[in-house]
Amino acid sequence: MAVYQQVLTDDGFVKQEQLHFPFEERGLQFGDGIYEVIRIYNGHYYLLTEHIDRLYRSAKAIRLHLPFRKQDLCKQLLELLEVNHVRTDAKLYLQATRGSAPRDHAFPNAAINFYAYIEDLPRPTENLLQGVETITTPDVRWQHCHIKSLNLLPNVLAKQEAIDHGCFEAIFHNNGKVTECSSSNIYIVKKGIIFTHPETNQILHGCVRSKVKQFATSLSIPFVEKRFLLEDLSRADEVFLSSSTSEIMPVIKIDGYKVATGQPGALTKKLQHAYEQDAGIRD
Repeated sequence: MAVYQQVLTDDGFVKQEQLHFPFEERGLQFGDGIYEVIRIYNGHYYLLTEHIDRLYRSAKAIRLHLPFRKQDLCKQLLELLEVNHVRTDAKLYLQATRGSAPRDHAFPNAAINFYAYIEDLPRPTENLLQGVETITTPDVRWQHCHIKSLNLLPNVLAKQEAIDHGCFEAIFHNNGKVTECSSSNIYIVKKGIIFTHPETNQILHGCVRSKVKQFATSLSIPFVEKRFLLEDLSRADEVFLSSSTSEIMPVIKIDGYKVATGQPGALTKKLQHAYEQDAGIRD
């Protein structure tokens, strides 16, 4: 996967090899920071404003001051596309931490560390067409999952558990109540109605999730934000995931058992089409 050479930092654009931080860095030592992943299609950001708005919400939640205005950051991210001559499908990763300072739990008097870079990322077309398999696993994360923080070890362990089982994703549950997945939001469809976990501190408020809600409204599909149970997964007519890198992804198996017919459902396909139209995707 190609990574573009120019990186955006709080000091402007630098080449990858010029990006260095002291070893006493808050993100490395405490996970004391936030991040975003933004999809790029044919050299254009998708949902840039929504992601930057969430970045600032996450920063406020952890009392991290971002020393630049939203509009200035968006302008620089657009420049990052241009200086790297990005014309393909890709993703942007950006991160801000509480800076570099002698290790101490208390907030330091330090400038933030910030960087953003772009790497190629083709669409997962085969999975989008055929659907993916998943597992379920207990949700052992903290109580502030609405913050897109760097504290991702439970998510990493869950994702690896899914991979160890030959699966694409791990579905989290709290005592049988489904929340979300290791790196995506989750939905079930029953009798033509979409159900998904409400926007509380137990899930990430996904940017694509917000779009799914809009698509459902435009397609006159009922969209209900309500907790559902593990057994509802097995009884669902359709199950799908959403994220910036997975788009709207059909789930065809959970813990080795088929979802309905074991094929992507008609409603999921409608949402996928709406997503492609909204993102201006052209193959």
